[in-house]
Amino acid sequence: MKNEQEKTEWMQKPVVVWLGAMLCCFLWGSAFPCIKIGYKLWEINSLDTASQILFAGMRFLLAGILAIVLGSMLERRFLKPEQGAAGKILWLSLLQTVAQYMFFYIGLAHTSGVKASIIEAVNVFVAILVSGCLFRQETIHARQMIGCLIGFAGVVLINLNGVDFHMQANGEGFILLSTIAYAFSSVFLKRYSAKHNPVMLSGYQFIVGGIILILCGLLLGGRMGAVSASAIGILVYLAFVSAVAYSLWGLLLKYNPVSKVAVFGFMNPVFGVILSAWLLDEREQAFGVLSIISLALVCVGIYIVNKRNENC
Repeated sequence: MKNEQEKTEWMQKPVVVWLGAMLCCFLWGSAFPCIKIGYKLWEINSLDTASQILFAGMRFLLAGILAIVLGSMLERRFLKPEQGAAGKILWLSLLQTVAQYMFFYIGLAHTSGVKASIIEAVNVFVAILVSGCLFRQETIHARQMIGCLIGFAGVVLINLNGVDFHMQANGEGFILLSTIAYAFSSVFLKRYSAKHNPVMLSGYQFIVGGIILILCGLLLGGRMGAVSASAIGILVYLAFVSAVAYSLWGLLLKYNPVSKVAVFGFMNPVFGVILSAWLLDEREQAFGVLSIISLALVCVGIYIVNKRNENC
């Protein structure tokens, strides 16, 4: 087992940050098409928000259990809430799981997936600004914001077809609130990880948030359709995505500046489009010239933000 100094040095290596963050984004990107597949397998209508919230609650409850089991195996001890962690777990669950997904599912029912992807990418800016300006966790440089703007341009470009400027409070407005909740959760996760195990925090916040979402879904009249091996399989995979990706993201945030990690969030919609093309046969948007340029812009933006600041 590495001591804390060795672990810090290892987690701050560029190759570890890039590979770890890209793995997280790949997993999160795969969730977009897999959620659609899950709705079909569980017979959930695209406009049935209550059942979608119930589905999300089951996913995150299972994700929390998986995170605790995997984390306990890696640590060779059972991960349990440490002293003083209960309030932080509750706060993280309300931000990252409950608020983010409640606003996201309701907002998505009143806007297009294209605009939702673009608005979701705003969380990178919010996370960096909150981290630097509100909590003073790092200094924000002009180079970082330029890199973010270039990456954001790539996200807009890959979603360019079908974009309009019509806005609804319960549509695009709710998606923006979802994005803000997620950005704040990333900053608080880094802050709390200074004293607590980030995998423990991730696991228990998923369990608490999942239970809250399940209760909300049931109270709103949500129901799950026919149970099958495929339906259970996709639910387990989505739980695995959340357990692994969010726990790994938390570890990266613990040992690195928020800006260095958050900027990789621009890859989520890129992976989402590419994997949707493969899994949902939506090839028209994924493999055109715009997509190639978009991916290049996102990669350039990530490189600029992560480039060593030699002049500051």
